[in-house]
Amino acid sequence: MLNRFKNLKIVRKLKQEISPRLRWLMFSNKGMKKSTPEYIKMISGVDELKSSADERRLEAMVREQLKAEFPNIEEMKSYEFLVDAVMHNYKKKQLQAEDNLDIE
Repeated sequence: MLNRFKNLKIVRKLKQEISPRLRWLMFSNKGMKKSTPEYIKMISGVDELKSSADERRLEAMVREQLKAEFPNIEEMKSYEFLVDAVMHNYKKKQLQAEDNLDIE
């Protein structure tokens, strides 16, 4: 019976209108730090930022490529450092490419 009420226009409108205010009140009562992912989730209602998801996917692709090119590399001590270095280089090149764009 409760499922029928979820589809009513007034219930959907109340949910859209009240939901941001309710999230804000819940956050203000908890007193979280503003730099935490919990804060972003509480305020925006978004579980994960798109940039974070893209970065994780890129890291997964880097790990797969390294494993394909170098067998058993994940067992080496320097594997995590290598992944971090490759990710750093990708980000650095991306920032350089964005700086070189002529925006008019």
